[in-house]
Amino acid sequence: MSEPVTVLAGKRLLLGVTGSIACYKAAELTSRLTQAGALVDVILTAAAAHFVTPLTFQALSGRPVYTDLWNAPESGAGLPTHIAHVGLAEGADLLMIAPATADSLARLAGGFASDLLGVTALASRAPLLLAPAMDGGMYAHPAVQANVRTLRERGAVVIEPEEGRFASGLSGRGRLPEAQTLLGAARWALGQSTGALRGRQVVVTAGGTREPVDPVRFLGNRSSGRQGYALAQAAIDAGAQVTLISSARGLPAPYGAALIAVETAAQMRDAVLAAVDGADALVMAAAVADFRPETTAAHKIKKTDESGQTLELRLGRTADILAAVRVQRERTSYPRVVVGFAAESQELLANARAKLERKGLDLLAANDISAADAGFEVETNRVVLLDALGHEEPLALMSKAAVAERIIARVAALLG
Repeated sequence: MSEPVTVLAGKRLLLGVTGSIACYKAAELTSRLTQAGALVDVILTAAAAHFVTPLTFQALSGRPVYTDLWNAPESGAGLPTHIAHVGLAEGADLLMIAPATADSLARLAGGFASDLLGVTALASRAPLLLAPAMDGGMYAHPAVQANVRTLRERGAVVIEPEEGRFASGLSGRGRLPEAQTLLGAARWALGQSTGALRGRQVVVTAGGTREPVDPVRFLGNRSSGRQGYALAQAAIDAGAQVTLISSARGLPAPYGAALIAVETAAQMRDAVLAAVDGADALVMAAAVADFRPETTAAHKIKKTDESGQTLELRLGRTADILAAVRVQRERTSYPRVVVGFAAESQELLANARAKLERKGLDLLAANDISAADAGFEVETNRVVLLDALGHEEPLALMSKAAVAERIIARVAALLG
């Protein structure tokens, strides 16, 4: 089972499901939201019930499923069935409609109140998140686009459909994104609604940089980037506008993050210095290589048959990104908060405290990379948080997502 997600835990989410073959993704989304700790009330339109039965969603959510304006189960507020929409709308933290068909978009834009979903949407004051899904070239039709514009102007957030092949055999833009993307959009929307970092700009770095030796080889390290991506997600959950500067490979960027892909330490330095101009916080989680080859071969270095052959590399220091940030910060006052990481294999606290002071950091997360269950290439971490006032906060072994939430909470507190 998935780990509960703080931004979703205990939240009441209304999930409207309309008549599209993509309903099966809504079923998976219901499961993921429920496992993450949300209370999911599903409103299934009559057309949607032709694709997936109410029992499916009831089994996945553990809650009643609503299908009929006049014959609904008793609402959570204990209201009579004929005004169930009031009970559903009252106290909801988010109204998400996925999939949202062309017909449902038109009804929402027109303010139609002929079914339970339409009436509930009119009664709800929760943020509205729409995930359109439709066949062929329907999404590009001027009528559909006019309805999307109208809904956006009223404050709805639209998750753009993806390109791909449809059940009809046609291809185009109109596929419902996968459940993981929809889950990320729900987290983003809730963060924007209630997060402690709403309106703040946070820059996060992630991954281990790669310093090229030749066109196929590089000097790198074992950092997977998971901790940095978890920090980006935690900042999004808290409502921040997040720029993720990453050299990691194979990790999907959190929904809502602006991703800047880099490879070398020099590229990361340039990206960081540009991104932190005006930013509220920088969380430097990337494992930046300390050394790079002084020269890079233009062509692949070939191995010969000569016995005892060796290859000598002359190494030079890479860019010190935090030192450059400190200089820029002294000049511009941005970023207001800087968080660093120290991956150590000996004298953890002494080395971490020295780095915090040397780099002028506000907060530093120190972890012992010699531990098999923490640090690089695993899902868990065990860190000690040190601040500029001399305080130390040891965190027990926990998931990297939980570590990230603790760090982002500290960032929010430092920003006030």
